[in-house]
Amino acid sequence: MALALEQARLAAQEGEVPVGAVVVRRWPADSSRLQLVSVGHNRPISQFDPTAHAEIMALRAAAVALQNYRLPDCELFVTLEPCAMCAMAMMHARLRRVVFGAADPKTGAAGSVVDLFAQPKLNHHTAVQSGLLAHACGQELRDFFAERRRAAALARPATSTSSDP
Repeated sequence: MALALEQARLAAQEGEVPVGAVVVRRWPADSSRLQLVSVGHNRPISQFDPTAHAEIMALRAAAVALQNYRLPDCELFVTLEPCAMCAMAMMHARLRRVVFGAADPKTGAAGSVVDLFAQPKLNHHTAVQSGLLAHACGQELRDFFAERRRAAALARPATSTSSDP
């Protein structure tokens, strides 16, 4: 998750919402050793692409690196609870496990708003773990949006309190 946080900071430096993700795999598959496969961070603004979320960027890179769109030996770590689009992409990739940091009470699809991972009718079930470094992951987002609000307030013209025309 520390590497995902580094990716989130890169996103913030680029003016993107600070969300980062990494894909790792157990190699060999039955070991406890994790191998880094790919990284990604939010890029919807810079790429003019509403699908360029951190998770999607990391999944795309992992699929290319492993030459397979299915990633059954892989796990994805992300700083923010996945949205519905990302959750479904993870299930289509057949990820073994998803671990996220901060919950997303507005669009979270791993339990906060809906839990797509728990839908019994879906054909693949990915294990989900929440709350890993939740405070640090959430703080990145809080700091980013606080700075955005501060910058917006400074950019607004000062309101005149005088009655002069």
